[in-house]
Amino acid sequence: MNKRAVRGWIMYDWANSAFATTIMAAVMPIYYADVAGKNLAPATATAYWGYTQSIALAFVFLLSPVLGAIADATRSKRNFLLFFTLMGVGSTVAMAWIDEGEWLFASVLVILGTLAFSGGNVFYDAFLPELVPEEKQDMVSSKGFAFGYIGGGLLLAVNLAMIQFPEAFLLSDTLAATRLAFVSVGLWWFLFSLPLFRHVRDRDLGIRPDRMAPGIVAEGFRTVGRTLRRIRRYPELLKFLIAFWFFSDGINTIIKMATIYGREIGIGQTDLIAALLITQFVGIPCTLLFGKVAERVGAMRTLITTLVIYLIIVTLGYFMKTALHFYLLAILVGFVQGGSQALARSIFSRLVPSGKNAEFFGFYGLTGKFASIFGPFLFGLVGQLTGTSRAGIVSLALFFLAGIVILLFIDLEKGKAEAEAESAESAAPSPAAR
Repeated sequence: MNKRAVRGWIMYDWANSAFATTIMAAVMPIYYADVAGKNLAPATATAYWGYTQSIALAFVFLLSPVLGAIADATRSKRNFLLFFTLMGVGSTVAMAWIDEGEWLFASVLVILGTLAFSGGNVFYDAFLPELVPEEKQDMVSSKGFAFGYIGGGLLLAVNLAMIQFPEAFLLSDTLAATRLAFVSVGLWWFLFSLPLFRHVRDRDLGIRPDRMAPGIVAEGFRTVGRTLRRIRRYPELLKFLIAFWFFSDGINTIIKMATIYGREIGIGQTDLIAALLITQFVGIPCTLLFGKVAERVGAMRTLITTLVIYLIIVTLGYFMKTALHFYLLAILVGFVQGGSQALARSIFSRLVPSGKNAEFFGFYGLTGKFASIFGPFLFGLVGQLTGTSRAGIVSLALFFLAGIVILLFIDLEKGKAEAEAESAESAAPSPAAR
């Protein structure tokens, strides 16, 4: 195991998690409601934010499997990850130029940034089984999320200080501080992703000339078609993807909608950002804790436990009224968020046939992003129809219940055997070669 490459891989979570915290979860939702959507009704601003997230993830849904298949065909995961990183950095920095009432411009930039963040993670995740042996994947995956919490949390803390005390940073007002926060996220993402691009390489470097575009695009689509047909050969993997479809929708909707929901019901900006900052730092030890627990009692049991806690969170969210309530729920989210995502990623990596990592992780991203189209959309639609988003948050319980029930019927050992059998079949020489 190349330790420098693994450290570089982990640091990418540190780098891009600043986008997840400041843009997706904390600062941008408030800026969208108060500045970009200044002329909109509160419930309408919440709905438009939800629709923005759904549109972004719809694009990711359409692109993920094709990009994964192309990356496997060309052994160029690193190049695709670099492209999406630069795209995310550029769109995030550009958010500093969003002005009052420019909710459409804000939505376009958030869509581009989210596409870059999520699309890049398809290739980032696919490196895990190439860099780390199976027995270490739970822990390394958890370390990635833990470092993500640290990196995203540290920058969010600085951004919160800038927004609350702009004069201490030689800034004219809170608006200027918020815009600088957007620029800081882009720079952070770029600088701390450099260790990955320095030390991590694809196993088969370079693109073979006969696989270059436009033929490579057609090959990507053909590979997707083959994967769609092939996936039926892995019943346990298929069941896990369906379960992931449900509980990932619930998790991602909470991440993307919590802050703007809190703003809608009257919780102040300082409390909202501070609570999410607490979420980050609660998540650091708890993500590692769940990695350790999984080593002892099993990844599947531990994952199901985190989803039961999410059920409690969304139920309590319906009754949330004060900043104290938001703080308590933020702590609970921090307790399970990183652990659930890290364990889902490591479980899936065990079910993937060797040599098909990017292709199948493309489907993994596809499943999560396809699911995530519906959660924010439903959340926003319910808010528009009822004039409040309380009913939207409690409806997320259905996603977690469905995910838990399906996970209970998955045989992880059988799924690993199915993947190993495919890998052995692929590695065996053809009759002609014999």
